[in-house]
Amino acid sequence: MAEEIINRVAQSKLQVIDLEDYYPEGVRFVFDIKDWLHEGFVLREREFRQFVKDYNWSQHQDQFVALNCSTDAIIPAWSYMLLTLELQPYAKKVCVGDLQTLETSLYQDVIGALDVEIYRDKPLIIKGCSNKPVPTNAYLMLSSKLKPVAKSIMYGEACSSVPLFKRK
Repeated sequence: MAEEIINRVAQSKLQVIDLEDYYPEGVRFVFDIKDWLHEGFVLREREFRQFVKDYNWSQHQDQFVALNCSTDAIIPAWSYMLLTLELQPYAKKVCVGDLQTLETSLYQDVIGALDVEIYRDKPLIIKGCSNKPVPTNAYLMLSSKLKPVAKSIMYGEACSSVPLFKRK
């Protein structure tokens, strides 16, 4: 008679945290202002303000928006502030940067609001593989937030994890 297969990982006290579970759902949009610049490089205030006035901001309803300029133009801070104020009634979140910066900013909010007390004195594995674009910075923020409460922190999968921290 064959021996019963026992799943020791399921029976262990290990807690797996998958950042993909906290992925903020919604449309991501990179708003490139280069087309609103004279020859793609010079911000002329009057023209820029006219573009802002004429633009249909409601098309970004419930989107996560990254503001950037894909040319080497020097963009004054007030222009990004102006765009943000116009987007504010519609977009869920606005930041300056690329898609990676936006994802990091979203996860910063998620991890900042995460109650880590449920992980106090427990061995933890932060799951490494993800089908969604979880930025590397999210793993750094999460491990820093968990360190004061966790008994241990590992990275990867239960069958092949990398030990990162163990409280003495």
